[in-house]
Amino acid sequence: MYKPVSFENGERKWTNFLEICKGCGICIEKCPQKCLKFSEDNMGYYSTPAVDCDIDRCIVCKTCEMFCPDVAINVNKKP
Repeated sequence: MYKPVSFENGERKWTNFLEICKGCGICIEKCPQKCLKFSEDNMGYYSTPAVDCDIDRCIVCKTCEMFCPDVAINVNKKP
């Protein structure tokens, strides 16, 4: 099982799987809300900074999830 790092509030949940994330930054570049940034605390697959999410700015558009070449991101609206 992969180690997830999740950011969530009452409406949405954004998860990055650190053992898969290589820190390429494509998700950061593509995010229309600019709510993603390289982490200062979490390291990805190549010991490069993984990605963190400002969940309050996230609109659950799933653009980051769709563009992630390694399928390291999962974004969901909470029921």
